[in-house]
Amino acid sequence: MNPTPELPAHAPVTDRRESTREFHGDRFVDHYEWLRDKDSPQVLTHLEAETAFAEASTAHLAPLREQIFQEIKGRVQETDLSVPYRRGDWWYFGRTVEGGEHGIRCRVPATAPVHDDDAWTPPVVQACTTLPGEQVLLDGNAEAAEHDFWSLGSFDVTPDGRWMLWAADTTGDERFTVQVKNLDSGEILTDQIPDTSYGAFLSPDGASVFYTEVDESWRPWRVRRHLLGTPVAEDSVVAVEEDPGLWLSAGLSADRQWLVLDAGCSDYSEVSLLPLDAPAGTQAQVVLPREDRILYQAEPVVVDGRTVVLVSHDHQAPDGRVSLLDIDQLGRSLTDIQPVDVVPAQPGLRIMGFAVLEHHVVLSARAEMMPSVLVLPLAGLGTQHQSEPVRIGVGCPVGSREVALESIEVLAAEHDSPVLRFTAESFTRPTRVYDLVLAADGSLGQPILRQEKAVLGGYNAEDYTVERDFAQAADGTHIPITLIRRRDVTDPAPAIVYAYGSYEISMDPAFSYSRVSLLDRGATWVIAHVRGGGELGRAWYEDGKKLHKANTFTDVVAVTQHVGARADIDSSRVVLMGGSAGGLLVGAVLNLAPELYCGAVASVPFVDPLTSILMPELPLTALEWEEWGNPIQDAEVYRCMKAYSPYENIRPAVVVPGDNDDAAPSPVYPPILAVTSLHDTRVLYVEPAKWVAALRHAHPDSADQVLMRIEMAGGHGGASGRYQRWRDTAWEDAWALERLALA
Repeated sequence: MNPTPELPAHAPVTDRRESTREFHGDRFVDHYEWLRDKDSPQVLTHLEAETAFAEASTAHLAPLREQIFQEIKGRVQETDLSVPYRRGDWWYFGRTVEGGEHGIRCRVPATAPVHDDDAWTPPVVQACTTLPGEQVLLDGNAEAAEHDFWSLGSFDVTPDGRWMLWAADTTGDERFTVQVKNLDSGEILTDQIPDTSYGAFLSPDGASVFYTEVDESWRPWRVRRHLLGTPVAEDSVVAVEEDPGLWLSAGLSADRQWLVLDAGCSDYSEVSLLPLDAPAGTQAQVVLPREDRILYQAEPVVVDGRTVVLVSHDHQAPDGRVSLLDIDQLGRSLTDIQPVDVVPAQPGLRIMGFAVLEHHVVLSARAEMMPSVLVLPLAGLGTQHQSEPVRIGVGCPVGSREVALESIEVLAAEHDSPVLRFTAESFTRPTRVYDLVLAADGSLGQPILRQEKAVLGGYNAEDYTVERDFAQAADGTHIPITLIRRRDVTDPAPAIVYAYGSYEISMDPAFSYSRVSLLDRGATWVIAHVRGGGELGRAWYEDGKKLHKANTFTDVVAVTQHVGARADIDSSRVVLMGGSAGGLLVGAVLNLAPELYCGAVASVPFVDPLTSILMPELPLTALEWEEWGNPIQDAEVYRCMKAYSPYENIRPAVVVPGDNDDAAPSPVYPPILAVTSLHDTRVLYVEPAKWVAALRHAHPDSADQVLMRIEMAGGHGGASGRYQRWRDTAWEDAWALERLALA
């Protein structure tokens, strides 16, 4: 019998080794850069010691973690399925089964001809019953059985239902291997394409695979075409993007007649179109040149029998507009042509993109902070006969008191289907799936509720409240806040402040099965909709990026102070949470106002941003210059980033004697939990590892209060299976509840 290993009683002590960085006349000595060597046995031993210490320090929380995990598991319908969606002669849907970590892709034959009245009414599929003719296309549980990590990156089936493509990652580094199966014979082809990015797909005839390759810095930069049955080494190059600051992606137009190539970043893009039947060697046609610095989406559409190009863009319209271009106008600057506006710029309406059906255009938009969907017929588009867009709504759910805080989003819209499928979701009600029939004459039916996701375990949405509040930043800006809590909670209640604030990503209404465990124990969940997100349009995003990035962090401080001043919140019990760029936010905010929080959770945190952005050879770095600025070339960007970088601005435990001997010591940092993954390619594990080491060195008396937990077989999203993700969530939530005195 092996003896039980002795658990560490104190935090690991990290060696300090000098490494110097010099840019723009600034010299920074980095004592923990040596932790970047992922292949070093000493580094791996150190990371294992960190996780061992985190486990030992929180061993007393194991019963609470298990209880929270069982609560999450008990709310989820483990054996469940999606609503079938028709493509061609098949209904496609997904299943989950109790005990299975991953989903199962299935299909069943469609019996009604497409022109029948009931052709688009999905079959009723029982969670535990197999339908006649049902086929399992891809069983994620079987695929993942031999791997510690398994994640699906692409999945596609040709319109005729004969060929299937899928791509899987088995390490967590988001590099996928593409495989193809003949669904008629069941044969898995020997064609395997390794090291691809997301978004691989089949040509409509199933003869080819289009896929994107990443370069050494993990940037999607080259699109190739693989003819099934030929060596991968002979795959032709369709497009290459040489600019290190741009992504390249590819897809099919809605009518599957064109290849759409998109090179872009967060500031501008360049779309090119290539007919699928074009002879080999034909060059794709640029829609609008990148020199215009316009951010746009484009796709050919047929309007009243004429092929034109529909463009959603931000030219002289930061929140977007939708226009039509003639084919002979492609490649010219918008300043030289006269596009026809379909949806002009409107105050308060942020156009996010569009999908094209045979007779309609479906716009994804943001209005009054909420995701919404607008529909307008193609007939008469761009003429005096054009119809006005119709905003889709589903009415107030029975008993709901938060209809104003509900997201409406497109789930599926295919060119050859008259059905628009969309979802509605709120903070207290899970996803509801609706079908809306779009008639050829332009008329719209009433949304048909197809499914409402269940919440088991006696959950009642009316036990919870959602409130919108506003904090005032130092510059006078009003910052939206969402507060979610139980109605019967005792005031003043502890709070968890959650924020992200980057990449124009918004914290929209969404139900969380795990959040209920926090609310039921008395915590108030507070979402800070800070600048850098997209809740209030493009300007809201622009005011929280590059040289304005500090607004994101000071907004969180303002929100926390505002919430703490409310009579129903206990300001002495507030935990801060964020992940990825939200983890950067956590670190920066703690440097600004550590006294506001009794704990902080930083998941896969981007806490050493300046070091990473100064290293273009690292994954994604050059692409990030459009979000943060380029500190290599721009001294002002360098100074700005260094001023907010969490790693480089950790406050010392005491004031060093000097000119201001009467100054008070800096506030002590609250307990901190950092969570990371060894194989994360988006935010490398070394960032939180260095940050944690520096925090402990600066505050040795509270070193044991800083924990780091490393997922050794995971990626940016952590573990790949749903049960393991629930356990990881329970681990973090139990730690946070203890900080709030709710454990």
